[in-house]
Amino acid sequence: MSHTDAVPQLLNRMRMRQVALLLAIEDRGTLRAAAAEVGMTQPAATKMLHELEETLGNRLFDRVGRGLRLNPAGICVTQHFRGMRGGLETMRRELQELRLGSAGKLFIGSIMAASPEDLTNALVRLKTRYPLLTVEIAVGTSDRLMELLREGALDLVIGRMPGRTGGDCTFRPIGDEALSVVVAQDHPLAQRKTVRFADMQSFPWILQPAGSPMRDVIEQEFTARHTPLPPGLVETASILTTTNLIARTEMIAVIPASIAGRYEQHGLLRILPYAMRHRLAAYGSIVRRDRPASAALQHFLELLHTPVQ
Repeated sequence: MSHTDAVPQLLNRMRMRQVALLLAIEDRGTLRAAAAEVGMTQPAATKMLHELEETLGNRLFDRVGRGLRLNPAGICVTQHFRGMRGGLETMRRELQELRLGSAGKLFIGSIMAASPEDLTNALVRLKTRYPLLTVEIAVGTSDRLMELLREGALDLVIGRMPGRTGGDCTFRPIGDEALSVVVAQDHPLAQRKTVRFADMQSFPWILQPAGSPMRDVIEQEFTARHTPLPPGLVETASILTTTNLIARTEMIAVIPASIAGRYEQHGLLRILPYAMRHRLAAYGSIVRRDRPASAALQHFLELLHTPVQ
């Protein structure tokens, strides 16, 4: 059987409920809980899982106690199934927009560094072309935004491509992002002309959540100096929460230099004279390869990668 013949046969034998069941097992960890989520009995779910494994020619789970754990084949399949679910969610949204007769809606996810310049400039120009287009923007870390992109909740991410991402997305670089170490205006270190890494160790820190690219870079900074992360961390991806905490405490934070510069100009914080040894990878636009792009999304991408004259 040729590869081209195999795909139609696979589509004929697979059912969407099998996709839903597999994703439910991944989320719930047990067949009983997954069966309840998709509205079937456990024996029926067991039979359906066996049929799916037979269709795909691979076992997908290993039994661990009373639960099920994805094996390498299962991880591969669920990644593709999440993409299928995301594509269906995108289609559902677009059909709803057509029923409502609206001009459409664009869902964009962006890291903090891209918001002040790249995102804003592209949006201003986009609205001149599509004044009735509704745009919803989610700001977060690259790892979380990529999850939303795969789930179909976002059309585009402006962020970094995580290392574990395969070939299901297209990445186009936009720029690099420098980092600044920041404190309150009246912080004990604020007036120093030079600040050493050791000088900052007696103060509490605010860091982005574990797993985000910025957090990884900061952890590399501590590791390179053979220093553990400080105790009592506050972990948040919110720039507003970070700056509010800085203003009222002696906490230290690391935020994008583009944002830090703006806040310092308005007297809201002070950038410490300390250069991070490690740098973040370039950020850019990320879209799914397996989903058709609307005219508005295509135009936005063009604007995003065209410098303002």
